[in-house]
Amino acid sequence: MTTSQQRALKELWPRYGIENGDDPIDFDTVFGRQAERVLEIGFGNGDTLVQAAAERPDRDFLGIEVHEPGIGHCLIMANSNNVTNLRVIACDAMDVLRSRIAANSLARINLYFPDPWPKKRHHKRRIVQAPFLELAAIRLQPGGTLHIATDWRNYAEHIDETMAATNLFQLDERCEHAGESPLDRFTTKFERRGLERGHRIWDWRFRRI
Repeated sequence: MTTSQQRALKELWPRYGIENGDDPIDFDTVFGRQAERVLEIGFGNGDTLVQAAAERPDRDFLGIEVHEPGIGHCLIMANSNNVTNLRVIACDAMDVLRSRIAANSLARINLYFPDPWPKKRHHKRRIVQAPFLELAAIRLQPGGTLHIATDWRNYAEHIDETMAATNLFQLDERCEHAGESPLDRFTTKFERRGLERGHRIWDWRFRRI
């Protein structure tokens, strides 16, 4: 972690951070208004999350990340861009979905380039599983959307199979591309890294039924 990231965690956390707890987050109080809420799971260094919040001031954004250098970088970028509609929480995503997000409170969930756990014995650790989909569906408003992207073919196959087996979401759009057609999102650091390795990109938009 850099010195500036350490300083950001200390000085900017009170402005942007949400402490861990057991009760649902009161978004109206946290953001000081009523608006559509977007949750991003695993935002990395936060560049695209800050960009989205800056370009959509009519929406409120909550980012989940556990990697402290990435959180520090995100706080620096948010402050530099004077973003006010962004908050972050440092906690396991499943724990946040279980206890910190109220039912029907999200308009959109973004899951961009999650850990692919490429070894077969680790596939059970992938976040796109039935328990995650059940929590996501409950937390999304009726008609809310779940956006997923990956650059691992095997994970793309897993996502297709898992989503086809659920009756909680319907597929709105799916596309495979070489980085030129991200689906309603900005290009991420992990995406660029995958493209440098010659990977393809898969994008989905699912809608809560």
